[in-house]
Amino acid sequence: MASKRPIKDDGAEFKPKKQRTGFKIGPDNLPDGIHKRKVIKIKKDLIHKAKLKKSYAKLKAREPPTDPSLPTTEPSPQPQLEPASTELHPERQAMLDAPEPAPLLFQSKPRPQSRPWKEKKPAYFEKAQAEAEQKKAEAEARRLEFERRNQEKKEKIEERERFRKAMAKARTGGKNGQRKLGKESQVLLERVQRMVGK
Repeated sequence: MASKRPIKDDGAEFKPKKQRTGFKIGPDNLPDGIHKRKVIKIKKDLIHKAKLKKSYAKLKAREPPTDPSLPTTEPSPQPQLEPASTELHPERQAMLDAPEPAPLLFQSKPRPQSRPWKEKKPAYFEKAQAEAEQKKAEAEARRLEFERRNQEKKEKIEERERFRKAMAKARTGGKNGQRKLGKESQVLLERVQRMVGK
């Protein structure tokens, strides 16, 4: 007979390894578009930051701590520095010894007074403005013509009224009931002169 498997009570039996699925940001059922792209961008940024932190931690673990408050086990070799010399570099010394050139007064390029592309601002509504001004001028001319006609009409009405009153006054009888021909003739003469004068 075949031997049976031994029973293991310590719980160390083989379990299948769980696959890591990563981490999730946002809901799974987002529609394609701006929201999904935003979630993907956030996830990429988080992954990038985690990788940076990990690589920084590795670099920091490689280097010994440089904190001066912590005691160091081995003495750090400090190179002996020579004191800086007070001599100038030969090129700099030559530059300082050379005579100063006279300032250039008129050799620089004269700047243009005004740039050609900024001379005239574009008039986007130039045509509309011209039409509006023309309409205003026409309206003003019509208004003046209307006022002139009204004035003429008023003058004619006043003249007719004055003529009518003068005729009515001349036609009324005098003391003995006869018409006043002198007054009537003056009114008629004015009327004839006005008719002939036109």
